[in-house]
Amino acid sequence: MQSVSIALVDDHTLFREGLRLLLGNLSYISTITEAGDGETFLISLNQKVPDIVFMDISMPGLDGIETTRKALEMYSELRIIALSMYADEDYYTRMINAGARGFILKNSGISEVEACLQAVYAGHNYFSPEILDGILRSINRRSQNIKPGELSERETDVLYRICQGLANHEIAEKLNISKRTVDKHRENLLLKTGSKNTAGLVMYAIRNGIVEC
Repeated sequence: MQSVSIALVDDHTLFREGLRLLLGNLSYISTITEAGDGETFLISLNQKVPDIVFMDISMPGLDGIETTRKALEMYSELRIIALSMYADEDYYTRMINAGARGFILKNSGISEVEACLQAVYAGHNYFSPEILDGILRSINRRSQNIKPGELSERETDVLYRICQGLANHEIAEKLNISKRTVDKHRENLLLKTGSKNTAGLVMYAIRNGIVEC
């Protein structure tokens, strides 16, 4: 794994310092910067764009959701992992919709933090088990504007393989279609499901029983 630069955005100094010490023990971590609020972090992006951002959701002033949204407007490829004390459905739904690629709880062990970091760095998504449990519990009590039946069979096939973590060119090979066709299917899926990114598509697929976790 290449050297990875990290940014920690959290208004609790003690938590930032503890996470910094833990991450500092990983050999592939090159630099770790800190910000105590969203405004400070956004300003810091003018100096250095980190590979991975651990973003607290509940912060005074500009919260993690709005900070994530603004940061991705500046740098769309920024990889942001949401941090929260609670597996609150409203929190993780809004954070994923803002563009976060992962969501872990603050009581997670370092092994899960590292698993999340590596998955997001590799271009995948990561949700704590508690988050996935919450998504599954919501399947029967949340209605969707777009139902799975409104997706075409091919779109469902593509969505299933997106959830397997396959890249567009890999999906094209599996389904024996062109990458351009897969690109178009992905665009249609984002539009039909109201998702902003791959993480949103995964959540949609789980909620609607297209995949199981």
